[in-house]
Amino acid sequence: MQQSATALARPRRISVSYLYFFGALGGILFGYDLGVISGVLLFIKPLWHLGSVAQGVVGGCLAAGAILGAACAGRITDRWGRRRSIMVAAAVFTVGVLGCTAAPSFGVLVVARFITGVAVGCSSATVPTYLSELAPTRVRGALSTLNQLMIVSGILIAYIIDWALSGAQNWRLMFALAAVPAVILFFGLIGMPETPRWLVKAGRDEDARVVLEQTHRDDDIEAELGSIREVIRLDAAQQGRFRDLLAPWARPALLVALILAVGQQFAGTNAVNLYAPIMFKDLGLTSSNSLLASIIMGTVKVIFTAWVFLVVDRWGRKPLLLIGNVLMALALFLLGAAVLGMDKGTGTGIVALVLLNLYWVGYELGWGAVVWVMMAEIFPLRVRGVGMGTASTVLWAATFTITFLFPVMNDHLGLAYSAWIFAAVSVVLFVLVRRFVPETKGRSLEQIELDLRARVPGAAA
Repeated sequence: MQQSATALARPRRISVSYLYFFGALGGILFGYDLGVISGVLLFIKPLWHLGSVAQGVVGGCLAAGAILGAACAGRITDRWGRRRSIMVAAAVFTVGVLGCTAAPSFGVLVVARFITGVAVGCSSATVPTYLSELAPTRVRGALSTLNQLMIVSGILIAYIIDWALSGAQNWRLMFALAAVPAVILFFGLIGMPETPRWLVKAGRDEDARVVLEQTHRDDDIEAELGSIREVIRLDAAQQGRFRDLLAPWARPALLVALILAVGQQFAGTNAVNLYAPIMFKDLGLTSSNSLLASIIMGTVKVIFTAWVFLVVDRWGRKPLLLIGNVLMALALFLLGAAVLGMDKGTGTGIVALVLLNLYWVGYELGWGAVVWVMMAEIFPLRVRGVGMGTASTVLWAATFTITFLFPVMNDHLGLAYSAWIFAAVSVVLFVLVRRFVPETKGRSLEQIELDLRARVPGAAA
């Protein structure tokens, strides 16, 4: 009788597909708002007479807000839990989107984009952690990659909507539609569980067991709970602080996360994401064709992200990063040569489209999905919240730097030399990944942490 009462008290079982769909839907918010501004800029640039600096401000203010959101994410997720933090981010995102939609001036748009960025930054730090802590080891890479698939899907959706509304030049509706996934995410998460690792840390072991029963094989549950308890015992149930990241057992993880976070952005990804239509238009394509070219790029991004979803747990993380660097450097070097060697016109625009698609193949193979997977995997539990918050803050600071500076770089150096700078960054990243980044494929989060501690005398006690 007691067993029956316990069973009735347990939360209803949730299908894995439902659980991970809503867990990764935060990526749609991230992706859509990154992508939509590329089309909006085509229309507000002449409307408000925006120069290169003003364009950089519009492009970069989202990232500036995301720095604040990511910086707060560690404390928020450790205190409130991963699920509730994502719900708050969805609500703030909706407020920001409505502000962008109604913006009567350049200044109001910048403020609203900043508010939206706060939500994006918080969700970008929290969603990968949420997914990695829910996922069984055998599929953790693939399920965490789902977040990146959602991001690139959001970008593609934004490109399609920008193109569809370009005839009417309705940039306000382009912004407004971003509220749809935010509302779905908020209400969808109401019935979702918290992660087992956060629940155990909060002393809710039975709730953690129920969640593990929903997501893991039965014969893995007790072993997984035991590993989680062991790590929490080692942490002595203390709250992770920033200074803990500088401890000998955590520093290697911090170094890897910083290489991944800075490298992802300094290789030029959001310069292309945000300003591709403007680049195509400068090379000789019409506004409509420039947006259509962006849709083609967005489709390539989705296809190769989906492919990584299938191979990340077989090929490993590090080989994908290295292959990506080679393709990115090659594509950007050839792009610079093509722009310098060809006259502006449709032909140059098509060549640029082909080479930028090669760039996206390399990026999505490695630096798109794998960065978020590894940053969520690499930090020990005690500092996972503050570690992901710190790494995401650095990533968004790098995003702000590139999105703000690229219009100015493009004006002063030209597209060719800007492309060569990004190509050089890819070469440097290849060397750093070979030297410092470990392979995490096929290892539980607890195994990664325990191994990290074992390398430092006294850290495993």
